[in-house]
Amino acid sequence: QVKFVESGGGLVQPGGSLRLSCAASGSISSMYAMHWYRQAPMKQREWVATITTRGGTNYADSVKGRFTISRDNASNMVYLQMNSLRSEDTAVYYCNLDLRYVRSWGQGTQVTVSS
Repeated sequence: QVKFVESGGGLVQPGGSLRLSCAASGSISSMYAMHWYRQAPMKQREWVATITTRGGTNYADSVKGRFTISRDNASNMVYLQMNSLRSEDTAVYYCNLDLRYVRSWGQGTQVTVSS
């Protein structure tokens, strides 16, 4: 089974930055597009960003210009650099495949933006 482990979350002040990491089991991140999702309290899980196998990226409107997704295929890692954080970015962040192929979710990593 493909497994993803998220890390790097924490408490940050509004306007601050945080870098999330996602470790994928096996050599997965080099063969599939990867995505970051998030789920805020009392909200549905939503898509945040995508990076293709060749490095192309797409972002939700809410994070464009502030977040940057990247990947290191050699180490099967995916990252999410988050800048200019806002309180509404508070959520548990998950990495995974396209929803069409998702089999399970990891624990995610909590991001809390608060003063």
